[in-house]
Amino acid sequence: MAVFVDTSAFYASLDADDDNHQAAVQVWRNLEELGETPCTSNYVLVETMAVVGRRLGLQAVRDFQTQFVPLLEVHWVDESLHKLAVAALLTAGRRNLSLVDCVSFDVMRRLGMEKAFAFDAHFAEQGFQCMP
Repeated sequence: MAVFVDTSAFYASLDADDDNHQAAVQVWRNLEELGETPCTSNYVLVETMAVVGRRLGLQAVRDFQTQFVPLLEVHWVDESLHKLAVAALLTAGRRNLSLVDCVSFDVMRRLGMEKAFAFDAHFAEQGFQCMP
């Protein structure tokens, strides 16, 4: 089974000072033990690299690229999915909701995914089961 991985999970995994770091490390172990496939979108990859680079530096981006990205099944956003996510974002009219969040929700729905590895409450609000 596939689990969608959000920027919040990647960040918590990389930042040892993050409040969710230990939980994130444990989820990665559990995914491996259960044979779950970690998936994400190219939009999440871009967002993660930007956030990690700004907050933790270039070495942390390298660590992300070498330690996490090879484990992932990446779903590439095309023009139609981008337009759909922009429409969802504008319709929602919520300041804290991002385009990347809306893309993530649509990717998960299109692929029939129910689980998200995320520390972002928006996933639960959308009806997805969050890990941890």
